[in-house]
Amino acid sequence: MKDEEMMRLSQRLGQALTGRGATVTTAESCTGGWVAKALTDVAGSSAWFERGFVTYSNEAKSQMIGVSPETLAAEGAVSEAVVRQMAQGALAAAAADYAVSISGIAGPDGGSAQKPVGTVWFGFAAADGRVLAFRECFAGDREAVRRQATGYALNTLWQQFLQNA
Repeated sequence: MKDEEMMRLSQRLGQALTGRGATVTTAESCTGGWVAKALTDVAGSSAWFERGFVTYSNEAKSQMIGVSPETLAAEGAVSEAVVRQMAQGALAAAAADYAVSISGIAGPDGGSAQKPVGTVWFGFAAADGRVLAFRECFAGDREAVRRQATGYALNTLWQQFLQNA
């Protein structure tokens, strides 16, 4: 997704959140805060962007947003269980209406046969109790994987939660 597309989508998300009087938070690992940056690039985003958590290490995931160390040990950071906990933990910690979480392997190292480079898990949580998780595998170098993951997170938040706002 190009920067211009990311900006247009972020603006649309902001308008939808404003229309609902709602807020969003992020919990990011492999994207390093890129989703939060895309959202806060929109002027006036302080009205609907609550905060972002960059939880790159497992310790940060546990300390900042309450991901279970047992889940991390059993499933690994790049897993459905972890992104679900990340989204729910960020939602609670920020007292937001929506949360997006991301954990993946951007590369060039760190992949395995079960979780190759480009594997990214996404979690989404809403204050109404909905929690969704999706896995994607993106191609390209580190920058390309992170950019695609950011675009996917924004687009999925729009499609799954805010499109009909």
